[in-house]
Amino acid sequence: MPDLSSIYRTENGVVLIELKLRKIHQLFNTLDPSPFLEKDMDPEAEEYIVDAMLDIGPGKPVKLLIYLPDPDDEEENADTLAAAIRHYFAYRHKAARQDLSQLFQQGRWSLVTGLLFLVACTVGRAAMVWLSVSPLVLPVVEEGLLIMGWVAMWRPLQVFLYDWWPIRRRIKIMRQLSGITVEIRSSETMEV
Repeated sequence: MPDLSSIYRTENGVVLIELKLRKIHQLFNTLDPSPFLEKDMDPEAEEYIVDAMLDIGPGKPVKLLIYLPDPDDEEENADTLAAAIRHYFAYRHKAARQDLSQLFQQGRWSLVTGLLFLVACTVGRAAMVWLSVSPLVLPVVEEGLLIMGWVAMWRPLQVFLYDWWPIRRRIKIMRQLSGITVEIRSSETMEV
């Protein structure tokens, strides 16, 4: 698979995620009445930044570079903006960790339920043999119970083998974004 980080500009070994805005507030959800530091990020802006991080990959040094028409007008907001962005991604990191914890809790309950059902099906199978059910019906019922028992194990196996990987990756991305360096520059300096 090609390294998608090469499509992003670098500066002194740091990969740049670049955004061009008219105003800082474009970065945040305008419907959110929270104070600036606690505002939700605009969904499209968040998706762009997170997708860029997925392209770049976790662990590489990254900087969020925001271009504004007149950054001097927003200079007093630069530190607040950086703090708001980091705060938002710290919140998303915490939410992703909670999602993983809930998934594992659901997986544990599914495993207990699946194992109990598998045991019940296995006991039912043995009971059919012991009761000497009709030889025509016995194989069908036996196999049916065995299949049902293993189908009950599908969800816990899916959780513990596959479902947690994307959430773990999201946790790594959000952790890195919660400490990202943010810089504001003039739109005129943006390289095309």
